Parts: sequence; structure tokens; C-alpha cells
Amino acid sequence: MFGKLISRAEESILCLLLAGMTLLVFIEVVMRFGFNSGILWAEEVTLYIAAWFVLFGASYGIKVGAHIGVDAFVKLLPGKPRKFVAMVAVILCCVYCGLFLYGGWIYLSKMKMIGIEMEDLPIPKWQAMSILFIGFVLLSIRLLQLLWNIITGKQDGFHIVDEAQESMHIARELEEMQTKENQHKTANDKPNGGAL
Repeated sequence: MFGKLISRAEESILCLLLAGMTLLVFIEVVMRFGFNSGILWAEEVTLYIAAWFVLFGASYGIKVGAHIGVDAFVKLLPGKPRKFVAMVAVILCCVYCGLFLYGGWIYLSKMKMIGIEMEDLPIPKWQAMSILFIGFVLLSIRLLQLLWNIITGKQDGFHIVDEAQESMHIARELEEMQTKENQHKTANDKPNGGAL
């Protein structure tokens, strides 16, 4: 129950960020080209929304297996070595997140201490950029969940997108559609039982 609530909250936040960014860009384009005016703060806010969308979406991508990766070598390994390599990869990703968390914390602390505001809005810049820390906290949580699932045997590694397999699936679908179209075409081209 709690997991479904969190998932819906994540999806809702991502949808709101994407919709907000799209709507803001659309309004800005209409105002600039239609009325020769614009919203002063639109470009800056769009950039921050995009950053929030990307960094927030990175953790959601781990959850749903939407990230792209190269795992051709890992797939060749038998069970235990594959599990070991997956655990090492997740641990390295956690170290990477830790470095960004540390750097993000220092950066945001300095921004707060200096008191810099956004260029076009009276909002402290550290608040707008807090996704640097929040996004990597969420990503770290997802990676730790993945590590636990690998240790307990629920997963054998990252469930990443296999582009080659998807491409082959699309190619097969196109081939089937073309075959059906050709059959339909030949059936319509034949005369009805040779009768005139």
C-alpha cells in the first residue's frame, strides 16, 4: 500500500514537472511570436524545472528499468559471477551518488550562506537548486533497494532497456505488417474465380 502511494506520488510529480515545463514554454513561444512580448522569468524557471525533471526522474528510471546500459558481457556470465558483477556495479553507482551528495551539499551550503537569489525571481538560488541533493538522495535509495534485491535474489542486476532486442521486436512487427499487406494486396488483385 505504502509502495503504491510512493509510486503514484513519484509519477504525479514527474507529470506535473513535465506538464508545467511544456505549458510554460508554450505560453512563452505564443507570447514572443504572437504578441512580441514575453515572460521575464520563463527561461530561467524552465531550466530549473528541466533539472528537477531529469534528476528526479533518474531515480524513477532505476525503479522501472528505463535506463540504457551496455550489459552484453555481463549477460554472458553464469549466475554467481553475474550477481557479483551486478553488486559491484551498484556499489560503484552508490559511490558516484555519494560524491555528488557531498559536492551538492557543499555547493548548496555555500549558496545559502552567500544568499544569492535567482536572476529573475526573488527566490533563494539554493532552494531552486536543492534538487542536486534531493535527486541524488532518491537515486541512492533506489540503488540501495536494487542492491538489496540483488543480494536477496529478487533481481539479477539492473533491468535496463535492451535497445537491440526492442529494435528486433519492432523489425518483426513491421515485417508482419508488410506480409499482411502483401497478402491483402494479392488477394484483391486476383480475378474472382476466373469468371468474366
